[in-house]
Amino acid sequence: MAVPVTTPDRPARRVGARHFVRLKLRVMGNNFRGQGWRIALFLVGALFGLWIAAGGFFALAAPGLADEPRFALLTAAFGGGLLVLGWLLLPLVFFGVDETLDPARFALLPLPRRTLVVGLFAAALVSVPLLAALVAVTGLVVTAGALGGWPAALVSVVGIVGGLLLCVAAARAVTSAFATMLRSRRVRDLAAVLLAVLAALLGPLQIAVLAAVRRADWDRLTGAARVVGWTPFGAPWTAGVEVAEGHPWAAVVKLLITVAAVGALLFWWSRTLESAMVGAASAGPSRQRRGPVGGPVAQLFPGAVGWARRDRFGALVARECRYWWRDARRRANLITIAVVGVFVPVMVNLGGSRLAVDGEQAFGDATANSSPVLVSLSMLFVGVLASVTLANQFGFDGSAYAANVVAGVPGRLELRARMTAFSLYVVPMLGAVAVILAVLLGRPGWLGVMAGGLAAAYGCGLAVNSFVAVLGGYALPETSNPFAMNSGAGMAKGLLTLLSMVASALAATPAVVAAALLGNAWLWLALPVGLAYGLGAALLGSYLAGDVLDRRQPELLSTVTPRR
Repeated sequence: MAVPVTTPDRPARRVGARHFVRLKLRVMGNNFRGQGWRIALFLVGALFGLWIAAGGFFALAAPGLADEPRFALLTAAFGGGLLVLGWLLLPLVFFGVDETLDPARFALLPLPRRTLVVGLFAAALVSVPLLAALVAVTGLVVTAGALGGWPAALVSVVGIVGGLLLCVAAARAVTSAFATMLRSRRVRDLAAVLLAVLAALLGPLQIAVLAAVRRADWDRLTGAARVVGWTPFGAPWTAGVEVAEGHPWAAVVKLLITVAAVGALLFWWSRTLESAMVGAASAGPSRQRRGPVGGPVAQLFPGAVGWARRDRFGALVARECRYWWRDARRRANLITIAVVGVFVPVMVNLGGSRLAVDGEQAFGDATANSSPVLVSLSMLFVGVLASVTLANQFGFDGSAYAANVVAGVPGRLELRARMTAFSLYVVPMLGAVAVILAVLLGRPGWLGVMAGGLAAAYGCGLAVNSFVAVLGGYALPETSNPFAMNSGAGMAKGLLTLLSMVASALAATPAVVAAALLGNAWLWLALPVGLAYGLGAALLGSYLAGDVLDRRQPELLSTVTPRR
């Protein structure tokens, strides 16, 4: 549907879906204009996505090439169902990533609801993720064609097109339906927490899946796949397999299920579109809070930093402590550190790789294979991971960093205050990781090795990330979404993270070498030497990077300020 739009100096024009697509492409082009590095990162990210899509293509095409109809049904039902589920859930936490698709930006335009739905839906189809998904699911066409000839391949083409439309419609409908709640701070924070926990648990889930697949009952899985195939999650992807199995009537019914699901989702989207355009939900009754006694200055200092001096250093520490607690984007990183920090050393030292192969391996046998060197390696990874969050610490501030630039805060003081505030949250978690691992391994005498290795790696990470943050900071979008990224910034984040972790690990390698060479003596020396090494590295890093920050404050402010 299209509607006429008139302006004083031009005749009426009819607005249709093509205008929304052109708008999206134009906004994307403007974001890349004059930003060569962003274009390069976008292209690298697109190529990486297409490389992953190629892997998905071969995985979905393999059953047909191997002439395995049973595995064809399994891959089509479960693989397609996971794809729909991903497109359905991710918008709950990625709302606002593509700002041209945010319905709130069209609230003041005289456009009917139907025009908005059709236009936004068409614009949502123009995306690199959808192109990558299309490449991947084309493997189902190859499987259907190899098993059932060109009729099955043709039906599979229709099915995957319907499946991709279902993915986009589900994402848009769910986003609009939950738009009001997602603009509520409490629900956003809850979404950030849940996503951080889920992301951190990907490793344990992968191990559990591998162990389950090894002991899987394929007949039972085939029955479950047939059930999923009759739901909207699996119907579009298994239509071609039904034709290959000689059930054309089932393929027709599944395509009708897909069409009905897409239509129902679009209708739901049109009914809930107004809530996405209105904006924030009611904050509810406000509660009065009583701050600490001592005047307005004392109220600015949280209880955890009540010891801090009432000077510039103390004020910076107090501010950063509040930000790390209240900012959902920062808090999500703290949760990831807590979960991964416990999981990685436990799985490494308890023989996680063998558990993935043999789920019946005894716990005691795994602990017997641990050693101080292996423990030190796992602690090095945890300490480096804990500090990598500061690789873009100025990006969290954005344009608010201008206050520090105007106030002339010395770079060394700034970095030391940020390290201190961050460590108030992270150091207790690292201590808990060391204690938990010592208990699980039954090696209380190794507690010093664990704590010393963590301290050395964490201190080196603080030093390295001080330079990374000053020299490689990038802007984060001004959005309530804690996980939103600007176009091209996702690849920048990945490269900076990799650079930071490699450099931090190299700087902390002496702790692992000492564990290998000194033997039992390192059990007594690890804690004091690790603490001194980590603290010295952090202070040296703040000293050297602080001088660089003093020279680059204007450039850094320009880099981390979001462009509108």
